[in-house]
Amino acid sequence: MLEKMSEIVLVNKPITIKELKDIASLRFGDMVKVVIDIEKKIMVIGGELHADEEEFLLQLGSSQGDLWGINIYVDLPKDSWIEFDSMINIRSAQGNRSRGIESKELQDKISKVVNSLVN
Repeated sequence: MLEKMSEIVLVNKPITIKELKDIASLRFGDMVKVVIDIEKKIMVIGGELHADEEEFLLQLGSSQGDLWGINIYVDLPKDSWIEFDSMINIRSAQGNRSRGIESKELQDKISKVVNSLVN
């Protein structure tokens, strides 16, 4: 379920909201940084920087274009707990020119992955 490498945790099977909150409490309190692989439908959490989590997934064989950074505010309701903001999201070649994820379709894909992995 959870595979740890230093403080970064690979989530490839569902975890509980309590487990997510426990990981958030170790670094930022009410928030956890997350990088999602939208093709493999996995995510990594717990890193200090999205770039560290991105590197973790790249080392596991993920493709750069499939990785997107978000923040999850663990105390908010699930319909509003995702913030689509990260420096790793600036990808002009993929049509995303800002830190925020501009595509509603991509936001929906990310939300589905997160909600399938956190119960």
